[in-house]
Amino acid sequence: MPFRRERPLHERLAEQGGLVPAERPHDPTPRGWPLALHGHHRPREWDAVVSAEAPLLHGDAAHFVALPDGTLVVEEDVADGALGPLADAVEAHLAPPYRAEAVRRGASVWAAAARRIEVVELLEEPEGDSLELGVHGGERSLVVDGEPSGARLPSLERLAEGRGLTEYVVRAERLDGALWEVALAPL
Repeated sequence: MPFRRERPLHERLAEQGGLVPAERPHDPTPRGWPLALHGHHRPREWDAVVSAEAPLLHGDAAHFVALPDGTLVVEEDVADGALGPLADAVEAHLAPPYRAEAVRRGASVWAAAARRIEVVELLEEPEGDSLELGVHGGERSLVVDGEPSGARLPSLERLAEGRGLTEYVVRAERLDGALWEVALAPL
């Protein structure tokens, strides 16, 4: 005998008491779909996605940053000029500075995705390659390469204060020498 689930008791009693019609109207809402979406949209990850022929580029992936002057800072060991075609393709849609990731799609065809970044030159010479400066309630905290530091970085503080922020977090990654990629978030 096949299993048949009965309607809930409250629905059967309401129907018998004449409070609801015996036939339920058709509900066009797909089952399992939310009736409303909540929250914020996920921010767009890439500002430009391109493909290009890069015959001098070897391997399966490459990561690079284009500095404001067009210089490329490359994370992998690549031949001179190998990333040129990818950078040219990205820069047809997005001016430097940007961070890009590329993956091989064929013998010499590569796809690259890039996003805008902010690059600043720090006048101080902080140790380490990763900085996080937080200012909240008048208190400052600086973390350098994951370790707390008592150093002061007026360049980063001026960057945030120049945008009218009094409470913020600035994250910075060294790109090359005194040039840093920064991300600033208000608190």
